[in-house]
Amino acid sequence: MPSTPSVPSVPAAPAAGISADRPTALHWVERWDRQQEEFLPERDALFDALIDVVEESAGRPDPLVVDLGCGLGSIGARLLRRLPDATVVSVDADPLLIALGRAAYGDLPGLRFVRADLRRPDWVEGLGLDRPADAVVSGTALHWLDPSVLTSVYTATAELLRPGGVLVNCDELERDQDAAPVLGRLDRALLTQEKARRLGAGHGEGWYDWWERVLAEPAFAPAVAERNRLGYDGEHHSDLSPGIDVHRTALREAGFAEVGTLWQRGEVQLLCAVTASPDGPATPTRPHTHNNAPVQRP
Repeated sequence: MPSTPSVPSVPAAPAAGISADRPTALHWVERWDRQQEEFLPERDALFDALIDVVEESAGRPDPLVVDLGCGLGSIGARLLRRLPDATVVSVDADPLLIALGRAAYGDLPGLRFVRADLRRPDWVEGLGLDRPADAVVSGTALHWLDPSVLTSVYTATAELLRPGGVLVNCDELERDQDAAPVLGRLDRALLTQEKARRLGAGHGEGWYDWWERVLAEPAFAPAVAERNRLGYDGEHHSDLSPGIDVHRTALREAGFAEVGTLWQRGEVQLLCAVTASPDGPATPTRPHTHNNAPVQRP
């Protein structure tokens, strides 16, 4: 997701579009996905795990899912391939990314794009949900938010979710370097070595390359003009909430009942939070053994 500058004071404008057909939009989506894999080499496995969590926790074939900082809608499109009866509301502030997502996936049943800025307190109002969400998800987006804003977003998210609903955030989240410097170094090394194995000596189109080229595409001029009006530049700026402890604290302060990591490789992890259920914690359907052997009964 591109950087999030300070909230502009200019009035809101109608959603800007692009004059591009679906194959052209899908071409840019494919290029987006590839450049994302440059810094997140296990992105496919991470997104699969995220969808596993949604599927397992929803308890129904038609979950309602909200995707925060959706970019071009990659998570929503992938989730609907697995759960075709789901509804995914994909939210992002960037007019160009939203326009490209709509052009690429606009005919996909169950996927709806909403342009909203998570830093504004009214971002929830435009979602148009007809019931509490079963899951709220996010991929490599929420680290851009200031910690105080992050807590507000997580608090609003907890209110969107049904009892027992889940928030699933996949991102690069650093551990406290002062408390565990060696583990922090090893986290980064695992990610660096995995990138080296997957990319080898060659690199494809990177983040800055993608933005330079997409912003120069004449067919996208209306959306580019709108993002320029808003002060977006596509540059990487400081990660405002990069630490895992920041997210854990914000989730606890937001009132989530359970917070923990479900999947991890180095700094990259799937952080999950669960809202309190009036029925209490779920009971496992069967006793667990590490090798799935039958449980010995007395």
